[in-house]
Formats: sequence, C-alpha cells, structure tokens
Amino acid sequence: MTQSPPQPTVSPNLVTPKFGFNEYAERLNGRAAMVGFVITLAIEFVTGQGVLSWLGLY
Repeated sequence: MTQSPPQPTVSPNLVTPKFGFNEYAERLNGRAAMVGFVITLAIEFVTGQGVLSWLGLY
C-alpha cells in the first residue's frame, strides 16, 4: 500500500495589493462608472438639459 504525500490543511494567506491596478480596484471603478452614467442619463431625462447645459457651456 502506497501513501500519498500529505496535503496542506490551510491555504496560504496571499497578500492582496491595496494600491495600483488590481482586480478589485478595476471592478469597483467599473461599477462606479456605470452608476454615474445611469444617474447622468436619469438627470438629463428629468431636467431636459444635457451635460453641457449643466456646465454652462451651451
């Protein structure tokens, strides 16, 4: 009877980066952009004015 090598009981604790381009930051940024875009469309629909009108450029 052959024995298999022992398996680790705990997965390694990998440190995730807190700054820079990482998966979490990119996902959060994408979600914030989608929410901002939808809110912008809703405000334009309700007020009848575009972004340029808000900024005073048109």
